[in-house]
Amino acid sequence: MIAVQEALQLILSQKKNFGTELVDLLKANGRILAQPVVADRDFPPFHRATMDGIAINSTAFQNGTQLFHIEDIQPAGQPQKQLVHPQNCLEVMTGAVLPANTDAVIRYEDVVITERVAKINIEEVTKLQNVHLQGTDEQAGNVLVAEGTKVTPAIIAIMASVGLSNVSVYRLPSVAVCSTGDELVDIHQQPQSHQIRQSNNYMLLAALEQEGVSAPKYHLPDDPEAMGTQLAVIVNHYDAILFSGAVSKGKYDFLPQVLEQLQMQTIFHSIAQRPGKPFLFGKFENGALIFGFPGNPVSTWVCYQLYFRAWLYQSLGLALPVTKASLSKAITFKPALTHHLLVKLHAENCSIIAEPVDVSTSGDMVSLMQAEGVLSLPADEDTFAEGSVWDVQLF
Repeated sequence: MIAVQEALQLILSQKKNFGTELVDLLKANGRILAQPVVADRDFPPFHRATMDGIAINSTAFQNGTQLFHIEDIQPAGQPQKQLVHPQNCLEVMTGAVLPANTDAVIRYEDVVITERVAKINIEEVTKLQNVHLQGTDEQAGNVLVAEGTKVTPAIIAIMASVGLSNVSVYRLPSVAVCSTGDELVDIHQQPQSHQIRQSNNYMLLAALEQEGVSAPKYHLPDDPEAMGTQLAVIVNHYDAILFSGAVSKGKYDFLPQVLEQLQMQTIFHSIAQRPGKPFLFGKFENGALIFGFPGNPVSTWVCYQLYFRAWLYQSLGLALPVTKASLSKAITFKPALTHHLLVKLHAENCSIIAEPVDVSTSGDMVSLMQAEGVLSLPADEDTFAEGSVWDVQLF
Protein backbone atom coordinates (compact mmCIF):
# COMPACT_ATOMS: atom_id res chain seq x y z
CA MET A 1 0.00 0.00 0.00
CA ILE A 2 1.46 3.34 -1.05
CA ALA A 3 0.73 6.91 0.00
CA VAL A 4 -1.59 9.17 -1.99
CA GLN A 5 1.16 11.53 -3.17
CA GLU A 6 3.36 8.64 -4.31
CA ALA A 7 0.44 7.11 -6.22
CA LEU A 8 -0.34 10.43 -7.85
CA GLN A 9 3.27 10.98 -8.90
CA LEU A 10 3.46 7.49 -10.40
CA ILE A 11 0.32 8.20 -12.41
CA LEU A 12 1.49 11.64 -13.55
CA SER A 13 4.83 10.16 -14.63
CA GLN A 14 2.82 8.34 -17.31
CA LYS A 15 1.47 11.55 -18.88
CA LYS A 16 1.46 11.52 -22.67
CA ASN A 17 1.40 13.88 -25.63
CA PHE A 18 -1.29 12.69 -28.03
CA GLY A 19 -0.30 15.05 -30.83
CA THR A 20 -2.48 17.66 -32.51
CA GLU A 21 -5.33 17.79 -34.97
CA LEU A 22 -7.09 20.43 -37.05
CA VAL A 23 -10.78 20.84 -36.21
CA ASP A 24 -13.63 23.01 -37.38
CA LEU A 25 -13.99 26.21 -35.35
CA LEU A 26 -17.19 25.14 -33.60
CA LYS A 27 -15.71 21.72 -32.76
CA ALA A 28 -12.89 23.49 -30.88
CA ASN A 29 -15.08 24.55 -27.95
CA GLY A 30 -13.64 23.05 -24.73
CA ARG A 31 -10.49 21.83 -26.48
CA ILE A 32 -6.91 22.94 -25.80
CA LEU A 33 -5.28 25.22 -28.35
CA ALA A 34 -2.16 23.86 -30.04
CA GLN A 35 -1.46 27.21 -31.70
CA PRO A 36 -1.55 30.84 -30.67
CA VAL A 37 -4.34 33.03 -32.01
CA VAL A 38 -2.78 36.13 -33.56
CA ALA A 39 -4.49 39.39 -34.55
CA ASP A 40 -4.49 39.65 -38.33
CA ARG A 41 -5.28 43.38 -38.07
CA ASP A 42 -5.85 46.03 -35.44
CA PHE A 43 -8.72 45.70 -32.92
CA PRO A 44 -10.78 47.69 -33.79
CA PRO A 45 -9.50 47.91 -37.37
CA PHE A 46 -10.62 51.56 -37.77
CA HIS A 47 -11.71 54.52 -35.65
CA ARG A 48 -15.20 53.35 -34.73
CA ALA A 49 -18.32 55.22 -33.68
CA THR A 50 -19.69 53.82 -30.43
CA MET A 51 -23.05 55.63 -30.57
CA ASP A 52 -25.75 56.47 -33.09
CA GLY A 53 -25.68 60.23 -33.68
CA ILE A 54 -23.78 62.87 -35.61
CA ALA A 55 -20.04 63.07 -36.31
CA ILE A 56 -18.52 66.55 -36.14
CA ASN A 57 -15.20 68.32 -36.03
CA SER A 58 -15.04 69.24 -32.34
CA THR A 59 -13.10 72.44 -33.07
CA ALA A 60 -16.17 73.89 -34.77
CA PHE A 61 -18.27 73.34 -31.63
CA GLN A 62 -15.52 74.77 -29.41
CA ASN A 63 -15.47 77.84 -31.68
CA GLY A 64 -19.17 78.43 -31.00
CA THR A 65 -20.99 76.48 -33.70
CA GLN A 66 -24.14 74.74 -32.40
CA LEU A 67 -26.14 74.24 -35.61
CA PHE A 68 -24.63 71.69 -38.00
CA HIS A 69 -26.00 71.01 -41.46
CA ILE A 70 -26.15 67.28 -42.20
CA GLU A 71 -24.11 66.54 -45.32
CA ASP A 72 -24.61 62.76 -45.50
CA ILE A 73 -24.96 59.56 -43.45
CA GLN A 74 -22.20 57.06 -42.54
CA PRO A 75 -23.76 53.59 -42.07
CA ALA A 76 -21.92 50.69 -40.46
CA GLY A 77 -20.36 48.39 -43.04
CA GLN A 78 -19.83 51.15 -45.63
CA PRO A 79 -16.51 52.69 -46.76
CA GLN A 80 -15.40 55.82 -44.94
CA LYS A 81 -17.08 59.06 -46.01
CA GLN A 82 -15.63 62.55 -45.63
CA LEU A 83 -16.92 65.70 -44.02
CA VAL A 84 -16.53 68.47 -46.63
CA HIS A 85 -17.19 71.57 -44.50
CA PRO A 86 -15.91 71.68 -40.89
CA GLN A 87 -19.08 73.49 -39.69
CA ASN A 88 -21.28 70.62 -40.98
CA CYS A 89 -21.78 67.06 -39.76
CA LEU A 90 -22.60 63.55 -40.94
CA GLU A 91 -25.04 61.23 -39.30
CA VAL A 92 -23.21 58.12 -38.11
CA MET A 93 -24.32 54.70 -36.89
CA THR A 94 -22.87 52.60 -34.06
CA GLY A 95 -20.02 50.45 -35.38
CA ALA A 96 -19.44 52.61 -38.44
CA VAL A 97 -16.10 54.04 -39.53
CA LEU A 98 -15.62 57.54 -38.13
CA PRO A 99 -15.94 59.85 -41.16
CA ALA A 100 -12.80 61.64 -42.31
CA ASN A 101 -12.34 65.19 -40.97
CA THR A 102 -14.47 64.42 -37.87
CA ASP A 103 -13.22 63.62 -34.38
CA ALA A 104 -16.29 63.35 -32.12
CA VAL A 105 -19.70 61.70 -32.11
CA ILE A 106 -22.70 63.35 -30.44
CA ARG A 107 -25.54 60.99 -29.46
CA TYR A 108 -28.94 61.44 -31.05
CA GLU A 109 -30.23 61.91 -27.49
CA ASP A 110 -28.13 65.10 -27.26
CA VAL A 111 -29.20 66.71 -30.53
CA VAL A 112 -32.41 67.93 -32.15
CA ILE A 113 -32.64 67.50 -35.93
CA THR A 114 -34.91 69.77 -37.92
CA GLU A 115 -34.91 69.82 -41.73
CA ARG A 116 -31.42 68.28 -41.95
CA VAL A 117 -29.93 70.67 -39.40
CA ALA A 118 -28.69 69.23 -36.10
CA LYS A 119 -28.69 71.42 -32.99
CA ILE A 120 -26.41 70.22 -30.18
CA ASN A 121 -28.07 70.48 -26.76
CA ILE A 122 -25.10 69.74 -24.50
CA GLU A 123 -22.64 72.25 -23.15
CA GLU A 124 -19.43 70.32 -23.64
CA VAL A 125 -18.02 68.26 -26.52
CA THR A 126 -14.56 66.73 -26.25
CA LYS A 127 -12.29 65.43 -28.96
CA LEU A 128 -12.73 61.63 -29.51
CA GLN A 129 -16.03 61.62 -27.61
CA ASN A 130 -17.84 58.32 -28.30
CA VAL A 131 -15.00 57.14 -30.53
CA HIS A 132 -13.25 53.77 -30.17
CA LEU A 133 -9.78 54.35 -31.60
CA GLN A 134 -8.16 51.94 -34.04
CA GLY A 135 -5.80 49.45 -32.35
CA THR A 136 -6.63 50.44 -28.78
CA ASP A 137 -7.80 46.91 -27.88
CA GLU A 138 -5.06 45.01 -29.70
CA GLN A 139 -2.67 45.65 -32.55
CA ALA A 140 -2.01 43.54 -35.64
CA GLY A 141 0.51 40.79 -34.90
CA ASN A 142 -0.26 40.59 -31.17
CA VAL A 143 -1.06 37.21 -29.61
CA LEU A 144 -4.73 37.33 -28.58
CA VAL A 145 -4.96 33.82 -27.11
CA ALA A 146 -1.92 31.78 -26.07
CA GLU A 147 -1.25 28.20 -27.07
CA GLY A 148 -2.37 25.82 -24.32
CA THR A 149 -5.53 27.78 -23.51
CA LYS A 150 -8.84 25.95 -23.09
CA VAL A 151 -11.27 27.24 -25.70
CA THR A 152 -14.43 28.99 -24.49
CA PRO A 153 -17.29 30.55 -26.45
CA ALA A 154 -15.62 33.96 -26.04
CA ILE A 155 -12.41 32.55 -27.56
CA ILE A 156 -14.49 31.09 -30.40
CA ALA A 157 -15.61 34.68 -31.12
CA ILE A 158 -11.99 35.90 -31.11
CA MET A 159 -10.92 33.14 -33.50
CA ALA A 160 -13.83 33.90 -35.82
CA SER A 161 -12.87 37.58 -35.82
CA VAL A 162 -9.38 36.77 -37.13
CA GLY A 163 -10.70 34.40 -39.79
CA LEU A 164 -9.85 31.01 -38.24
CA SER A 165 -12.40 28.60 -39.67
CA ASN A 166 -10.19 25.68 -38.60
CA VAL A 167 -7.93 25.56 -35.57
CA SER A 168 -5.17 23.30 -34.29
CA VAL A 169 -5.95 21.65 -30.95
CA TYR A 170 -4.28 18.95 -28.87
CA ARG A 171 -5.67 15.48 -29.47
CA LEU A 172 -7.58 13.82 -26.67
CA PRO A 173 -6.73 10.29 -25.56
CA SER A 174 -8.84 7.35 -26.68
CA VAL A 175 -10.54 5.97 -23.58
CA ALA A 176 -12.78 2.97 -22.87
CA VAL A 177 -14.97 2.37 -19.82
CA CYS A 178 -15.46 -1.18 -18.50
CA SER A 179 -17.88 -2.23 -15.79
CA THR A 180 -17.58 -5.64 -14.17
CA GLY A 181 -19.80 -8.03 -12.27
CA ASP A 182 -22.59 -10.52 -12.90
CA GLU A 183 -24.83 -8.60 -10.52
CA LEU A 184 -25.12 -5.77 -13.08
CA VAL A 185 -27.68 -5.51 -15.86
CA ASP A 186 -27.98 -2.72 -18.41
CA ILE A 187 -30.32 0.18 -17.76
CA HIS A 188 -33.02 -0.96 -20.18
CA GLN A 189 -33.37 -4.29 -18.36
CA GLN A 190 -35.51 -5.08 -15.34
CA PRO A 191 -33.14 -6.33 -12.61
CA GLN A 192 -34.03 -9.41 -10.63
CA SER A 193 -34.08 -9.28 -6.86
CA HIS A 194 -30.35 -10.11 -6.65
CA GLN A 195 -29.26 -7.67 -9.41
CA ILE A 196 -28.79 -3.93 -9.89
CA ARG A 197 -28.61 -1.74 -12.98
CA GLN A 198 -25.29 -0.47 -14.28
CA SER A 199 -24.61 3.10 -13.19
CA ASN A 200 -20.89 3.65 -12.53
CA ASN A 201 -20.02 3.24 -16.19
CA TYR A 202 -22.63 5.84 -17.17
CA MET A 203 -21.25 8.19 -14.52
CA LEU A 204 -17.73 7.78 -15.95
CA LEU A 205 -18.93 8.20 -19.53
CA ALA A 206 -20.72 11.43 -18.59
CA ALA A 207 -17.64 12.72 -16.74
CA LEU A 208 -15.48 12.00 -19.79
CA GLU A 209 -17.97 13.79 -22.05
CA GLN A 210 -17.52 16.90 -19.88
CA GLU A 211 -13.83 16.79 -20.84
CA GLY A 212 -14.68 16.33 -24.53
CA VAL A 213 -13.79 12.61 -24.52
CA SER A 214 -16.32 10.24 -26.11
CA ALA A 215 -15.76 6.68 -24.90
CA PRO A 216 -17.34 3.31 -25.62
CA LYS A 217 -18.55 1.13 -22.75
CA TYR A 218 -17.96 -2.56 -22.15
CA HIS A 219 -19.20 -4.97 -19.52
CA LEU A 220 -17.04 -7.85 -18.30
CA PRO A 221 -18.52 -10.97 -16.70
CA ASP A 222 -17.21 -12.59 -13.52
CA ASP A 223 -15.47 -15.28 -15.56
CA PRO A 224 -11.67 -15.15 -16.00
CA GLU A 225 -11.66 -16.79 -19.42
CA ALA A 226 -14.42 -14.65 -20.92
CA MET A 227 -12.94 -11.57 -19.27
CA GLY A 228 -9.51 -12.32 -20.73
CA THR A 229 -10.90 -12.86 -24.22
CA GLN A 230 -12.58 -9.45 -24.22
CA LEU A 231 -9.66 -7.63 -22.64
CA ALA A 232 -7.12 -9.07 -25.07
CA VAL A 233 -8.88 -7.01 -27.76
CA ILE A 234 -9.75 -3.93 -25.70
CA VAL A 235 -6.21 -3.21 -24.41
CA ASN A 236 -4.93 -2.90 -27.98
CA HIS A 237 -7.31 -0.13 -29.00
CA TYR A 238 -7.18 2.59 -26.32
CA ASP A 239 -4.74 4.90 -24.59
CA ALA A 240 -6.48 4.44 -21.24
CA ILE A 241 -9.07 2.00 -19.92
CA LEU A 242 -11.21 2.81 -16.88
CA PHE A 243 -12.57 -0.09 -14.85
CA SER A 244 -15.15 0.00 -12.09
CA GLY A 245 -15.07 -3.02 -9.80
CA ALA A 246 -13.33 -6.41 -9.54
CA VAL A 247 -10.07 -4.99 -8.15
CA SER A 248 -10.42 -5.83 -4.44
CA LYS A 249 -9.81 -9.16 -2.66
CA GLY A 250 -13.15 -10.85 -3.27
CA LYS A 251 -13.33 -14.40 -4.61
CA TYR A 252 -14.68 -13.10 -7.92
CA ASP A 253 -12.35 -10.11 -8.31
CA PHE A 254 -10.49 -11.61 -11.26
CA LEU A 255 -9.47 -8.41 -13.03
CA PRO A 256 -5.91 -7.94 -11.64
CA GLN A 257 -5.04 -11.59 -12.31
CA VAL A 258 -6.46 -11.51 -15.86
CA LEU A 259 -4.67 -8.27 -16.72
CA GLU A 260 -1.35 -9.62 -15.48
CA GLN A 261 -1.86 -12.78 -17.56
CA LEU A 262 -2.22 -10.43 -20.55
CA GLN A 263 1.21 -8.98 -19.63
CA MET A 264 0.11 -5.83 -17.82
CA GLN A 265 2.82 -4.33 -15.60
CA THR A 266 1.25 -3.58 -12.22
CA ILE A 267 2.52 -0.22 -10.97
CA PHE A 268 0.54 -0.30 -7.73
CA HIS A 269 -2.56 -1.99 -6.37
CA SER A 270 -3.44 -0.26 -3.13
CA ILE A 271 -3.42 3.32 -1.82
CA ALA A 272 -3.52 4.39 1.83
CA GLN A 273 -6.77 6.29 1.40
CA ARG A 274 -10.48 6.14 2.07
CA PRO A 275 -12.48 5.77 -0.05
CA GLY A 276 -10.71 3.96 -2.89
CA LYS A 277 -8.09 1.87 -1.10
CA PRO A 278 -7.87 -1.08 -3.59
CA PHE A 279 -7.11 1.13 -6.63
CA LEU A 280 -5.20 -0.74 -9.40
CA PHE A 281 -2.89 1.12 -11.78
CA GLY A 282 -0.87 -0.54 -14.50
CA LYS A 283 0.38 -0.28 -18.06
CA PHE A 284 0.89 -2.44 -21.12
CA GLU A 285 3.91 -2.50 -23.39
CA ASN A 286 1.90 -0.71 -26.08
CA GLY A 287 1.42 2.22 -23.65
CA ALA A 288 -2.20 1.51 -22.70
CA LEU A 289 -2.84 2.59 -19.10
CA ILE A 290 -5.15 0.74 -16.72
CA PHE A 291 -7.14 2.66 -14.09
CA GLY A 292 -8.89 0.04 -11.94
CA PHE A 293 -11.29 1.84 -9.61
CA PRO A 294 -13.08 0.10 -6.73
CA GLY A 295 -16.68 -0.64 -7.67
CA ASN A 296 -18.51 1.38 -5.03
CA PRO A 297 -19.83 4.60 -6.63
CA VAL A 298 -18.16 7.05 -4.24
CA SER A 299 -14.82 5.22 -4.58
CA THR A 300 -15.09 5.18 -8.37
CA TRP A 301 -15.97 8.88 -8.50
CA VAL A 302 -13.25 10.04 -6.10
CA CYS A 303 -10.55 7.98 -7.82
CA TYR A 304 -11.64 9.24 -11.24
CA GLN A 305 -11.47 12.85 -10.06
CA LEU A 306 -8.21 12.67 -8.12
CA TYR A 307 -6.18 10.38 -10.37
CA PHE A 308 -7.48 9.88 -13.90
CA ARG A 309 -8.53 13.51 -14.29
CA ALA A 310 -5.16 14.64 -12.92
CA TRP A 311 -3.42 12.44 -15.54
CA LEU A 312 -5.67 13.77 -18.33
CA TYR A 313 -5.12 17.41 -17.39
CA GLN A 314 -1.37 16.95 -16.98
CA SER A 315 -1.19 15.30 -20.41
CA LEU A 316 -3.03 18.28 -21.92
CA GLY A 317 -0.96 20.88 -20.05
CA LEU A 318 -3.82 22.02 -17.81
CA ALA A 319 -4.15 22.60 -14.07
CA LEU A 320 -6.99 21.01 -12.15
CA PRO A 321 -9.54 23.48 -10.72
CA VAL A 322 -8.73 23.92 -7.02
CA THR A 323 -9.98 26.39 -4.43
CA LYS A 324 -9.18 27.10 -0.78
CA ALA A 325 -12.00 26.43 1.67
CA SER A 326 -12.55 26.32 5.43
CA LEU A 327 -14.05 23.28 7.13
CA SER A 328 -17.55 24.00 8.41
CA LYS A 329 -17.05 21.68 11.38
CA ALA A 330 -14.33 19.70 13.15
CA ILE A 331 -13.52 16.28 11.69
CA THR A 332 -12.01 13.30 13.49
CA PHE A 333 -10.67 10.41 11.41
CA LYS A 334 -8.56 7.85 13.27
CA PRO A 335 -7.23 5.44 10.58
CA ALA A 336 -3.77 6.30 9.26
CA LEU A 337 -5.22 6.92 5.79
CA THR A 338 -5.75 10.00 3.65
CA HIS A 339 -9.42 10.84 4.10
CA HIS A 340 -11.08 12.10 0.92
CA LEU A 341 -14.02 14.14 2.10
CA LEU A 342 -16.87 14.95 -0.30
CA VAL A 343 -17.93 18.55 0.29
CA LYS A 344 -20.43 21.12 -0.87
CA LEU A 345 -19.39 24.76 -0.90
CA HIS A 346 -20.93 28.07 0.02
CA ALA A 347 -19.71 31.63 0.59
CA GLU A 348 -19.76 33.17 4.04
CA ASN A 349 -18.17 36.47 5.12
CA CYS A 350 -16.03 36.63 1.98
CA SER A 351 -14.71 33.08 2.58
CA ILE A 352 -15.53 29.75 0.98
CA ILE A 353 -16.88 27.18 3.43
CA ALA A 354 -16.57 23.43 2.79
CA GLU A 355 -19.44 21.50 4.32
CA PRO A 356 -18.91 17.71 4.46
CA VAL A 357 -21.51 15.70 2.60
CA ASP A 358 -23.14 13.04 4.75
CA VAL A 359 -21.96 9.80 3.10
CA SER A 360 -23.32 6.66 4.73
CA THR A 361 -20.98 4.27 2.83
CA SER A 362 -18.84 4.33 -0.31
CA GLY A 363 -21.85 2.78 -2.03
CA ASP A 364 -23.98 5.83 -1.30
CA MET A 365 -24.40 7.20 -4.82
CA VAL A 366 -27.19 9.58 -3.75
CA SER A 367 -24.64 11.62 -1.76
CA LEU A 368 -22.67 12.26 -4.93
CA MET A 369 -25.43 14.55 -6.20
CA GLN A 370 -24.68 17.03 -3.43
CA ALA A 371 -20.87 17.02 -3.73
CA GLU A 372 -19.10 19.89 -5.50
CA GLY A 373 -15.56 18.84 -4.72
CA VAL A 374 -13.26 16.64 -2.68
CA LEU A 375 -11.13 17.79 0.26
CA SER A 376 -8.25 15.46 1.13
CA LEU A 377 -7.24 15.31 4.79
CA PRO A 378 -3.69 13.98 5.42
CA ALA A 379 -2.98 10.55 6.86
CA ASP A 380 -0.56 11.80 9.53
CA GLU A 381 -3.27 13.70 11.46
CA ASP A 382 -6.51 12.50 13.02
CA THR A 383 -8.20 15.72 14.16
CA PHE A 384 -9.03 18.62 11.85
CA ALA A 385 -10.33 21.82 13.38
CA GLU A 386 -13.42 23.73 12.35
CA GLY A 387 -12.28 26.70 10.25
CA SER A 388 -9.01 25.09 9.15
CA VAL A 389 -8.27 25.86 5.50
CA TRP A 390 -7.66 23.15 2.89
CA ASP A 391 -7.47 22.73 -0.87
CA VAL A 392 -10.66 21.49 -2.49
CA GLN A 393 -10.48 19.93 -5.92
CA LEU A 394 -13.58 21.00 -7.78
CA PHE A 395 -15.67 18.57 -9.79
